[in-house]
Amino acid sequence: MHAPSSATFGTSSFAPPVGPVTRPDLQGTFGMVGSTHWIATASAQAVLERGGNAFDAAVAGAFVLHVVEPHLNGPGGDMTGVFVTADAPSAPRVLMGQGPAPAGATIEHFRAEGLDLVPGSGALAAAVPGSVDAWLLLLRDHGTWDLGDVLAYAIGYARDGHPVLDRVSATLSLVAGLFRDHWPTSAAHWLLDGEAPAPGTLVTNPEYADLLDAVVAAGSGAADRRQAIDLARAAWRERVGAAVEAFVRTPHRHADGGDHAGVMTAADIAGFEASYEDACTATFRGYTIAKTGAWGQGPALLAALKILEGFDDAALDPSTELGAHTILEAQKLAMADRDVWYGDPATEDVPLDHLLGEEYAAQRRALITDTASHEVRPGDVPGRPTPPVPTLRTEYATSAPAGSLPGAPTGGAAAGVGEPTVEVPSVVEPDSPAHTGATRGDTCHIDVVDRWGNMVSATPSGGWLQSSPTVPGLGFCLGTRLQMTWLDEASPSALVPGRRPRTTLTPTLVLRDGEPLIALGSPGGDQQDQWQLLFLLRVLVGGYTPQQAIDAPALHTTSFPGSFWPRTWTPGGAVVEDRLGDDLIAGLERRGHVVTRAGDWALGRLSAVTRDPATGLLGAAANPRGAQGYAAGR
Repeated sequence: MHAPSSATFGTSSFAPPVGPVTRPDLQGTFGMVGSTHWIATASAQAVLERGGNAFDAAVAGAFVLHVVEPHLNGPGGDMTGVFVTADAPSAPRVLMGQGPAPAGATIEHFRAEGLDLVPGSGALAAAVPGSVDAWLLLLRDHGTWDLGDVLAYAIGYARDGHPVLDRVSATLSLVAGLFRDHWPTSAAHWLLDGEAPAPGTLVTNPEYADLLDAVVAAGSGAADRRQAIDLARAAWRERVGAAVEAFVRTPHRHADGGDHAGVMTAADIAGFEASYEDACTATFRGYTIAKTGAWGQGPALLAALKILEGFDDAALDPSTELGAHTILEAQKLAMADRDVWYGDPATEDVPLDHLLGEEYAAQRRALITDTASHEVRPGDVPGRPTPPVPTLRTEYATSAPAGSLPGAPTGGAAAGVGEPTVEVPSVVEPDSPAHTGATRGDTCHIDVVDRWGNMVSATPSGGWLQSSPTVPGLGFCLGTRLQMTWLDEASPSALVPGRRPRTTLTPTLVLRDGEPLIALGSPGGDQQDQWQLLFLLRVLVGGYTPQQAIDAPALHTTSFPGSFWPRTWTPGGAVVEDRLGDDLIAGLERRGHVVTRAGDWALGRLSAVTRDPATGLLGAAANPRGAQGYAAGR
């Protein structure tokens, strides 16, 4: 009997993983799903079982994520995806679901409101919602199912209920005071008798179920499936735009401690359509890595890989002192270029050809020494003035509203702000939880591969329930992606109406010889590509299986300005899982890294699916941390 092997990647050049893996690497030939919530994974797999393809399944799972992980993403947020189709496996495409800044979101307006940063919560920080239109576009063009069948899973959980996660309950407890005192629509929607629902409570979202039903009904008289989805997209824009414009005119509490009106209008929402782009790619050790363009942080992962490609394998193992140090230093250089050079290519000329070139990578590589850098060191581009380094703050004082995070230096917190990966106390100091990697949630992620060879990796985020007040009649709130922008005209990431904020959402595809092998991604804000880099090195160079790589201890740097309010940094900062070992951690400290121990299982939220083009064998793996993410398949 001939037994086809699983897909093989690296050559086992790293030390073997320490300890057993938490879960098996799933294998099969029919279809595989990995996501950050078991209900989304099960829903997507159910679509595959009923004959749907990877795109039908991903869209169904994504809408379920809106319902079951509302503290991590929502319909008012954004998403990015990268995918290949079975018909064109060598041509990775990006699904662009990142809305731009509204017409009224100008630097002048924000400064007139007394702001020096875009707030981390409140409708003034909202980019135009892009997630839903992007998912519907993908379904229209590459799915096979009717919209009502795809959305039935999300509608069912929203109308009939699902057991609320303990982390949703904990998040609601943190922001309950904010909701009661300042955001009454959120209190009415999310709190039960004024308090957060207990974990396991069956909760519903009938307003969102009604909205999805109405969107589906809008296409009922269409001539064909494609027209039905376009009618649904139009209905979504109309209903959401009218509700948002009417609601955000009323000032409400923002992260700076002040009350501001939002600037979003129905015209802003009506004017946005999701789109496709060619993926930005780079080669590494014979593999092609596909990412978003420079309107996302994806090219920073490519830059780090190009820097690291010139080192011997021994310097690439994250589980050794040399490897951990080298990786941290490469990440700092890649992030420095991200923060100085990246922006929306539709309005900014981003020199990616130079920044991802071999010669430039060699120049950056030469900056890595045996000791940790405590500087932000962007590179130069010939013939171009280097934009200014963003404002570097190690702390940020604010009179932010009520909310409480136990153990915060001042005993208080800016409730609901930032990206929910990191706790944000009201005065952010270098030794605070904002720099420890202490987590209370993440963004979301989903990966799907089907038996025909379609493969998609997507990271939906934003619009989490603590972003801004719930909009009546919709069952969700707006996102806060504009906090990615700077109130500095000279920055490529300056706040400009119509310009996309430089998002942190960054899914990944890996190809070899024109065939897709891996779809992967992770929640985690600025850490997303840092944790994915560890996975790629361990799998492509070290010979780990995907589940071994996900389980392996993680680390990341905080030695750059954060993308989320209040945009502070820790010079030389390195956050590590304790499982890396006392000797390795002490070695990093001797090299000058400012190390924070995050606990044994605190960092990384990856999932991945794989396909061996030679055999058709499929695989999947998911993160065990937090006991929430799951993979499924057969």
